[in-house]
Amino acid sequence: QLQLVESGGGLVQPGGSLRLSCAASGRVYGSIGWFRQAPGKEREQISCITISDGSTYYEDSVKGRFTISRDSPKNTVYLQMNSLKPEDTGDYYCAADNEYYCSAEGEEGDFRTWGQGTQVTVSS
Repeated sequence: QLQLVESGGGLVQPGGSLRLSCAASGRVYGSIGWFRQAPGKEREQISCITISDGSTYYEDSVKGRFTISRDSPKNTVYLQMNSLKPEDTGDYYCAADNEYYCSAEGEEGDFRTWGQGTQVTVSS
């Protein structure tokens, strides 16, 4: 059974950077998405990458600041987060599914495998 492990979260000042990693226990054939759950809010997809062709999706609030990438030999997907803002604070989860391909309409139910999450706090 596929497992995902996130890492790289932490406390960072506004304007700073973090790189999140999502390591899969095996090969993913569909897509891997990153979701953010801000305090008191629902979990939302902020980025996604289709493994086969590398196509990507970004939610408007992170476009130009976040970059998703994959290292297929390592079965790992990264989320490089630059110019972080306090509103980026939240729990970040990666999710994978072998039968789903990224789209702007991606929701939690589209992904069957989830990591445990990593916390990101942007504060001075």
